[in-house]
Amino acid sequence: MGPPKKKLSAAAITGIVVGSLVLVGGLGYAAKAGLDGVTGSFPEATHKLVVPKSLLAERYTLVSDLSDTQGKEIENTPDFTVKDAQAAVGQYRGENQATLVLSGMYGRIKNPGATRASILRGAATDEGSTLAVRPRNFTPAGSGVTVSCQVTTSKSALGTTTLPMCAWGDDNTAAAIALVTAESATADPKDIDLAELAETTVKIRAEIRKPIG
Repeated sequence: MGPPKKKLSAAAITGIVVGSLVLVGGLGYAAKAGLDGVTGSFPEATHKLVVPKSLLAERYTLVSDLSDTQGKEIENTPDFTVKDAQAAVGQYRGENQATLVLSGMYGRIKNPGATRASILRGAATDEGSTLAVRPRNFTPAGSGVTVSCQVTTSKSALGTTTLPMCAWGDDNTAAAIALVTAESATADPKDIDLAELAETTVKIRAEIRKPIG
């Protein structure tokens, strides 16, 4: 039996998850790659995303709203499948060094399923990232919402970090949720409970997706 894996500090986790811009880069992937064969009109704008001060009954507290900084990459990347895109990007801190990152956009999305898939594909092909667990679709009980979840690994000077994330897409909103703790950051990617993260993701979606007006 080898020596136990060293736990990463909260600062290290934040630097890897936020500093690498894995999720923001993933959101831009659909535009960069292009989506062929998309037809039909754009849906009506009825919902938006917000970046609240806390999430999940105050278990996670907002550290930084990045919508007007890193989020500008989302808004400024041309994408013929999305109109009127606006970013919603936030970094949250929870107990036991947990870091939660919300990286999303809202507008009028012509092909939500393709956008959801492209978010994860972009994150998996970001520089330094490797896809460790392929995307799986989940529809948590009672939600009626399909989310796709995967696990990537990211190499840095601190070692290899495990990064689980889930994404959704609908007519007006698309976002990815990454949740990393000191323990999960060094866990075997195959040991990550993606079904549990999918349930957390739909709960967050319900909190941040709001009617317009």
